[in-house]
Amino acid sequence: MTKNKPQKQIHLAAHFPGVNNTTVWSDPRAGSHIDFSSFVHFAKTAERAKFDFLFLAEGLRLREQGGHIYDLDVVGRPDTFTVLAALAAVTDRLGLTGTINSTFNEPYEVARQFASLDHLSDGRSAWNVVTSWDAFTGENFRRGGFLPQDERYSRAKEFLATANELFDSWRGDEIIADQATGTFLGDAKAGAFVHEGKHFDIHGRFNVPRSPQGRPVIFQAGDSDEGREFAASSADAIFSRYAALDTGQAFYTDVKSRLAKYGRRSDQLLILPAASFVLGDTDAEAEEKAHEVRRQQVSGATAIKHLEFVWNRDLSGYDPEGPLPDIDPDPDPGEHHIARGRAQVRMYRDPLAVAREWRELAAANNWSIRDLVIETGNRQNFIGTPATVARTINDYVQADASDGFILVPYITPGGLDEFADQVVPLLQEQGVFRTDYEGTTLRDHLGLTHPDASGLAHRAAS
Repeated sequence: MTKNKPQKQIHLAAHFPGVNNTTVWSDPRAGSHIDFSSFVHFAKTAERAKFDFLFLAEGLRLREQGGHIYDLDVVGRPDTFTVLAALAAVTDRLGLTGTINSTFNEPYEVARQFASLDHLSDGRSAWNVVTSWDAFTGENFRRGGFLPQDERYSRAKEFLATANELFDSWRGDEIIADQATGTFLGDAKAGAFVHEGKHFDIHGRFNVPRSPQGRPVIFQAGDSDEGREFAASSADAIFSRYAALDTGQAFYTDVKSRLAKYGRRSDQLLILPAASFVLGDTDAEAEEKAHEVRRQQVSGATAIKHLEFVWNRDLSGYDPEGPLPDIDPDPDPGEHHIARGRAQVRMYRDPLAVAREWRELAAANNWSIRDLVIETGNRQNFIGTPATVARTINDYVQADASDGFILVPYITPGGLDEFADQVVPLLQEQGVFRTDYEGTTLRDHLGLTHPDASGLAHRAAS
């Protein structure tokens, strides 16, 4: 950070993780991942800490492995809109962000749901626009199947553009409600829309008046070149997986450099990686605690399942505390992979190369299967005392590795509490994180503009 460069304000959000290999459901402190009380506790903690928003992922089908439900998915995945709408009633300022798929839904219904949520929450809604990559998920839907990558993004772009046309079909000044004259609506054409395109051909009247934000805040989570371009052209924020300093800086620079071609400034797109954390009274204690958390996250059974992502065959007969299999993996997982519906499969596009690398690592370090999965899998991003974690987060943001972080605690729902109580006050003391909300909408929290119905944007009032 240069001497004359002003300090960036850090954006913080909380990801309710659901049940996956990030959480430690067996910990005595862990609670339900589906009871509403868990969502309420999590959301209230995030709002007490003055976080920008709560983030919900979406799962449109329970994942499977070897034809059986993947055990960490068995709890189920509640509907995103239902949960967020309920949370709007028990929070006042916290943004409410939901992942909604653009491959299997329709623009009218999604726009209607987000406009309704924005009204119910007084302007706190956000939409993480994603696509679906596999036919397995598509089997749950009437259209079925899946789209090639270029078609997925083509549909997503038109989906979002169509939804924006629906949001903008109301200017916001049509409702007069003049009791003296008996005039309620000042424009008989309010909500009228016509869209004709490759993927959608619809016309009619949008039945939700303009909401407090005009449109929900738009998030995007794709990492491909097409995904980065989509974000640069249309998103307000990116849910990134690059939380390390070097990879975060490279991603930050790449995506921000794409904005100019769309007539956008650097501050009109926020980069917010997902990040986990482990706190301790000393840095050494935190490191030891983080190691134990990883062993809880990766049981023997989980390690074998993870190995099957690469080998693409049943390895249940192998001892997770023993050596790697001495068989070669199938060269092309394809759509009929043993692990269906799991995005991790796409991380191993060259399974032969991955297996070769893993064998070399295991041999050099005398690692068992479980050791290997623990050491090569996702690691905690921020480990140390509250002071260490606060300093590291601030250093990353000031070094343009991100604009903030979406925190994923390993205990649900209480895992965010210690961060809120111990780390946030230190960031506030440094003057890099708010001590109170300065606005009422999520766009206010994120420093984003409020679009008007003509497509022009004006700066939100503080």
